Amino acid sequence: MNGAMTVDGKIATTGGDSKISSKEDLVRVHKLRASVDAILVGISTILADNPRLTVRLVKGSNPARVIVDSRGRLPIDSQIICTASKIKTIVAVTDQAPEEKIHKLEDMGAQVLVVSKGERGQSAAVPHGVNLKELFHRLEKMRLRRILVEGGGELNWSLLRLGLVDELTVAIAPKIAGGRLATTLVEGDGFEEIAQSIRLELGKVERNKTGELLLHYKLV
Repeated sequence: MNGAMTVDGKIATTGGDSKISSKEDLVRVHKLRASVDAILVGISTILADNPRLTVRLVKGSNPARVIVDSRGRLPIDSQIICTASKIKTIVAVTDQAPEEKIHKLEDMGAQVLVVSKGERGQSAAVPHGVNLKELFHRLEKMRLRRILVEGGGELNWSLLRLGLVDELTVAIAPKIAGGRLATTLVEGDGFEEIAQSIRLELGKVERNKTGELLLHYKLV
């Protein structure tokens, strides 16, 4: 899991602006993308930013792109779908997604996986609707084993809570955004007690020329 946040933990402002990283850090992220099999994001990230999720700033191959989209809201004219015939694109939906929309996505070149809540145990169901444990199982069978998560706060919480993350890298920009409604790195329901919290082990700390701190953690 990789993320960029302000000193006060925001990954986007109250207005939805998520352009937090410097150009130097974006190059690092693109190098990271070039080293993985797939990038995983939630539908909220697509709707807010309309990203391409490609390797543009460095040399390397584009990884597959996986979108968690339970109700099939991914716009047909999004940059992801417009390039789906050239770059492997997987859309994970549930049976809430309209069949007509599924067919449209497939016609544009995307591969649609219907991953319902009940599969692989109801306990694995999360607010996104898509059973993330089952999704990761299917991705592994497709030989997509090294996954880079560039999610929003809700998806990040779900994956961390389910124990599906083994590494976390956070770039901290020397900025403060504020805003009680601004999205933080991890949202969700959260834990009631600190004793329940997910434990991390700091591996490395770096600082780039723009003053950003890069923290590398292992999940305990």
